[in-house]
Amino acid sequence: MTKEELYQNILRKQSFLCVGLDTDIQKIPAHLLKEEDPIFAFNKAIVDATADLCIAYKPNLAFYESMGVKGWIAFEKTVKYIKENYPDQFIIADAKRGDIGNTSAMYARTFFEELDIDAVTVAPYMGEDSVTPFLSYEGKWVILLALTSNKGSHDFQLTEDAQGERLFEKVLRRSQEWADSRRMMYVVGATQGRAFEDIRRIVPQHFLLVPGVGAQGGSLEEVCRYGMNDHCGLIVNSSRGIIYADKTERFAEAARAAALEVQQQMKAVLK
Repeated sequence: MTKEELYQNILRKQSFLCVGLDTDIQKIPAHLLKEEDPIFAFNKAIVDATADLCIAYKPNLAFYESMGVKGWIAFEKTVKYIKENYPDQFIIADAKRGDIGNTSAMYARTFFEELDIDAVTVAPYMGEDSVTPFLSYEGKWVILLALTSNKGSHDFQLTEDAQGERLFEKVLRRSQEWADSRRMMYVVGATQGRAFEDIRRIVPQHFLLVPGVGAQGGSLEEVCRYGMNDHCGLIVNSSRGIIYADKTERFAEAARAAALEVQQQMKAVLK
């Protein structure tokens, strides 16, 4: 999916919502445990209930890998279902990969060839040769970790060098030598507030994937005020606040209601 196609989807749906499929077998409604594949059954219901309200889905690989082969099968079935039934959706593998070049090339092959996913989150710590294998696939995206929403982000990401440049700023500046805004996005946590202003000074045209709205306490209003650009430039993720809005047999309806509430806020901002 191209940058322009993604932007047109945002305009058409009046939404820049990404639904995070952080599907935990211990948290899904109990009645689904009778299904042959409970994780896929849950995901399918969530996707069917929210697809017209969002522009992206983000399965977090940890939730699937924790179940071994069964979890990986559910992940593959989920990706295939979305692609076949809702082909306008931008699918992000939240895998946070990044290793020496030949290893990264195998990760890239997994997500971009085997699964044909649109984007994968990548950790930048090992530098250029750990990221560029993901950039060799036309039409696919790298979403590089920049400034995350967790408490531990202060341990490294906000540390300054002798010139006062913070580590996340160095990541933003250096990575632009590897790809432009048509191939690379950045993860920026919703809890970072006005730091979005600093980020936009360095990467004014890139899309930002923004987790942390909802259950983690991030403010959609702040994210939009400081992070939005003239092509929206935001993909705002909500996971627990949508998919676990209810634990009864009405869970899909509740997920839709939660997604609709966020989408309506986004619609107002886009206008």
